Amino acid sequence: MITTTKKSLKVGKYVGTAHVDTVIGNYKKERWVHNSERIGKEDSLSAWYSVEELEEFIAKIKDHGADGIKLYFAAYSADYAEKPEYANRQTVVLVATKHNETPAGAANRDIYIHTEEGSQILAYNAGSLCPPNCGTHWPPPTGEEGVGGIGITIVDRGEKGMTII
Repeated sequence: MITTTKKSLKVGKYVGTAHVDTVIGNYKKERWVHNSERIGKEDSLSAWYSVEELEEFIAKIKDHGADGIKLYFAAYSADYAEKPEYANRQTVVLVATKHNETPAGAANRDIYIHTEEGSQILAYNAGSLCPPNCGTHWPPPTGEEGVGGIGITIVDRGEKGMTII
């Protein structure tokens, strides 16, 4: 009997609160403040998707031979008509991928499928962005359960003052 072992493609790891706070804080100070100033409004800090829709996307991409997902950082155009409140804001696009080992090294190639419109990338987007969809308060109030802890950052904006995000 021949036994084959499937090589794990795992590349990420579970991280703790301190790590999350640090990387979100770094992002806010190094990218978010500048993005927000450039577009003239608070840029998005997150994109939310339900477990249900993520499970549906994962099931669909598996049906097409995918074994991974790339999260592309992206931004809506200034004239994004579908949701004008998302105009200029950043987002993430989830793209189905297939891992391939090549002589040049590993590659995670985007998957395209055939549709009535022709060949299309197998991707998912249009999550709920925060801002603008952050609930009733932005920035979120501190002290509420599950709100106001992770990622709270004080940013020194020089002559423009301090911002708590």
